[in-house]
Amino acid sequence: MVFAGGGNGDAASPLRSFLNLRFAVRVVQGRWFMVFASFLIMAAAGATYIFSIYSKDIKSSLGYNQQTLNTLSFYKDLGANVGILSGLINEVTPPWVVLAMGAAMNLFGYIMIYLAITGRTARPHVWQMCLYICVGANSQSFANTGALVTCVKNFPESRGIVLGLLKGFVGLSGAIFTQLYLAIYGDDSKSLVLLIAWLPAAISIVFVHTIRIMPYVRQPGETKPFFCFLYVSIALATYLLVMIVVENSVTFSHSEYSISAAILLFLLFLPLAVVIKEEIKIFRRKQQEINTPPTAITVVEEPPPVVAKVPEEVLSSENSNSSKLSSVTNMFRAPARGDDYSILQALVSVDMLVLFFATICGVGGTLTAIDNMGQIGQSLGYPTRSISTFVSLISIWNYAGRVTAGFASEIFLSKYRFPRPLMLTIILLLSCVGHLLIAFGVPKSLYLASVIIGFCFGAQWPLLFAIISEVFGLKYYSTLYNFGAVASPIGSYILNVRVAGHLYDREAAKQNRGVVGKARDDLTCMGVQCFKLSFLIITAVTVLGAIVSLVLVWRTRKFYQGDIYAKFKDGGADAAAAAVNEEDTASGGEVKMVQVGERGSVEVGRSSGGEEKEGEVVNGGKG
Repeated sequence: MVFAGGGNGDAASPLRSFLNLRFAVRVVQGRWFMVFASFLIMAAAGATYIFSIYSKDIKSSLGYNQQTLNTLSFYKDLGANVGILSGLINEVTPPWVVLAMGAAMNLFGYIMIYLAITGRTARPHVWQMCLYICVGANSQSFANTGALVTCVKNFPESRGIVLGLLKGFVGLSGAIFTQLYLAIYGDDSKSLVLLIAWLPAAISIVFVHTIRIMPYVRQPGETKPFFCFLYVSIALATYLLVMIVVENSVTFSHSEYSISAAILLFLLFLPLAVVIKEEIKIFRRKQQEINTPPTAITVVEEPPPVVAKVPEEVLSSENSNSSKLSSVTNMFRAPARGDDYSILQALVSVDMLVLFFATICGVGGTLTAIDNMGQIGQSLGYPTRSISTFVSLISIWNYAGRVTAGFASEIFLSKYRFPRPLMLTIILLLSCVGHLLIAFGVPKSLYLASVIIGFCFGAQWPLLFAIISEVFGLKYYSTLYNFGAVASPIGSYILNVRVAGHLYDREAAKQNRGVVGKARDDLTCMGVQCFKLSFLIITAVTVLGAIVSLVLVWRTRKFYQGDIYAKFKDGGADAAAAAVNEEDTASGGEVKMVQVGERGSVEVGRSSGGEEKEGEVVNGGKG
């Protein structure tokens, strides 16, 4: 069969082509606008990081003691990190369903907390508050699954960069929320809960239909826009850091907070300029391609092979005998690394178990340091203002670790075949430096320790999620991504609750034994010995995790020495046709021509039936 096409380009001026409703619709429906929408969703998906700001209102309004508040905090962490349900739902539904469910859960969970602490409802039982905060925090996993997983699938060859940027915006979300609530509600921390309730839900609903899976088509210079997004996010992080430092030393008026929030919103929406610029480039490139007359190509269809028909009775007998064992035997017959594992195949694989254990050790240790940074600073004699500075440094360097790990691991992998598991090992060993600085209480070293720990905590997440996507494939990435996140509450419970918390209370009881008028819940510990043994244990556990991660480095060495993105580069006419069909569904165009060029490249042209004609080039493999 013969496909031919061609046609004259639109004579309208480029400016007129860009400044019309059709181009605006193209921008909103485009791949890059979806990335921008994901940035905003992720920037509003980190409410759990500012629990310390409104936890005092929960404690005072509902009359909770510290133990009850810690129980509430545990359910917050549990809800935020156990996202298996959102992953399973995302496997069988489009992303907008997951985002809509997350918005509803966020609104319900946090609005009930707000009504409780403001006295608008009867005082809830403790189990009800645990349920509310668990549901509200679990909405974060729905936002992560709906937006982040979709972006990784749409940009599989830039997954490290995508993960680093999106997780970086999550790391900044706490500081973003703080600036916005000060501008909207003033210094009313109860109203912060109200902002957490409605703002993330509203953002998810507004952009719910722009987040969708798109057929992957390789584009020239695909990583350049991501570097532009990186520069904008660095400017945003720098601005937030400056504002945090200034606000800690200068008292702001409400109007000054409003100006600060306006600048913040400008930086948040600045990536939209990059989106429009990229869509203009794509539009011009397609105009040039459609104006170039293609050469008609004859595609010879080979007849299908003749297959001997097997009697249905034989097939049914074989199927009945094999189906009983297939679900069990297939679970232990893992495909080659990089191919799509089933959920069970991935969960029982040695690679996943090794990665999961290393993550429990690494994330558990750094999260313990972050959760106890206030008490660590207090025990070492740092002033209150310095302790708040430590928290701010952790937030900013958490962002820095995420974007650095994402971009650096992608660059080192593509240029030098440097395996991501080895980079994870290096990050684990680096975090041990921060743990040892805390353990020995080196004078004035807590500033450096907070930087190291914040950076390492953030860096582990993009590496973990990128390794999962590369080794086990993207078919069931929604579920496997959320399974990897379960390592956080496990590590936190073991190292934070059972180790650091227990040893701190034991040392505090020893110091305050016999002190008159000292209540049990008010016991505090002072001195290096409060956390020394805890962080020596954490350092040893983290070193063990680094050693175990070397097992994964060894097992995947041949996999990372090859081109792990080869299957995305070898997409041919099927990928091109799928991309065209997907865009034509939105624009109403029709396919007119398919041209096969040298080395398997496929050129697809189409006419929209109006004033505009387009073309697209896909780099295929060997045909």
